[in-house]
Amino acid sequence: MLVVALVGYYVYLFTDMSSAMASSHALDGAPTSSDGTNILLMGLDTRKDQNGRQLSAAILAQLHAGDGDEGGYNTNTLILIHIPSGGGKAQAFSIPRDDAVAVPGYGTLKIKEAYGNAKAAAEQTAAQQGVTDQHQLETIGREAGRKLELETVRNLTGVSIDHFAEVSLAGFYDLANALGGVQVCLDNAVNDSAYSGAVFPAGVQTLNGAQSLAFVRQRHGLPNGDLDRTHRQQAFLSSASHNIRSMGTILDPFKLSDITDAAKRDIVIDHGWNALSMAWEMRSLTGGNTVFQTLPIEGFFSLNGEDANRVDPTQISQIIHSTFYGTTNAAATGNSAPAGGDSGGGNDSGSSNNAPNGAPVQANSGGGVPCVN
Repeated sequence: MLVVALVGYYVYLFTDMSSAMASSHALDGAPTSSDGTNILLMGLDTRKDQNGRQLSAAILAQLHAGDGDEGGYNTNTLILIHIPSGGGKAQAFSIPRDDAVAVPGYGTLKIKEAYGNAKAAAEQTAAQQGVTDQHQLETIGREAGRKLELETVRNLTGVSIDHFAEVSLAGFYDLANALGGVQVCLDNAVNDSAYSGAVFPAGVQTLNGAQSLAFVRQRHGLPNGDLDRTHRQQAFLSSASHNIRSMGTILDPFKLSDITDAAKRDIVIDHGWNALSMAWEMRSLTGGNTVFQTLPIEGFFSLNGEDANRVDPTQISQIIHSTFYGTTNAAATGNSAPAGGDSGGGNDSGSSNNAPNGAPVQANSGGGVPCVN
């Protein structure tokens, strides 16, 4: 009777979460995969809620995220995950946020900027057409942002995206707190109190929501800056996924209720994905079943007065097709990627690298925490 009651409660939680979670039509009409499932996780660096309202000063203080004017609508986290249809390890690639890529309709921009540019343009058009409701404008803008970001990632990687999930800073904070803390491991002690607020000793430790956000946002003081930050995000996701699937969470209806409440407030998924199918797909991220890597860059150059990463889209497509499917993209065949790429002008530094950036991040089969910079 207890098992039946628990199962019934969990079905209710997932059904309620599916009906209450924000959903998007940004993937409507987009191509789908014929082999396995590709999922894009988008972390939105905004200090506003789903209705476009500014987060409270108290929440901003917890987030260590300034006064609310920073961030805009940049997608500072982009992780593309492939779940094989026939079983086996899932493969995931982080796309560095400062990669300079071709953004449809805008020319060469940092990949993180596609969302915000499309959002602003769509809201301006809607306002000119007489839309005045702030919530409606926010909805129109965010849908346009998601659609262009998905298209940009699809063009860069050469693979279809079947599902996506979007979470904001506040959402990340809420989910980490709902989990009751997430365990991470650092190779070295860090003190980034002036920027992200990350002040942690070396070794394994459990972080609350505010600390978790500082952990994944830190880039100052790390040997490889933003690239090390992608490894932080991968390690956190691996650990959090293990936490969600652990028996301590599954058998705790109160903790599950907190997690689903946070998801309903803060996560947006495509309308073809419900909460139960999302949970089923994402189970592949636990128990050492996913290998996380970071896409390579070829160097740095100045783009619109800011530092950007020079990348070679042909090389990136080759790496992803080889890793996801064991093949190269038909449109990206040939010898090793040319140096310099085609991401824009300017003077770059660094040399071509025909492999993902840094060592893969992977938890062991027992759920051990991967250590990172």
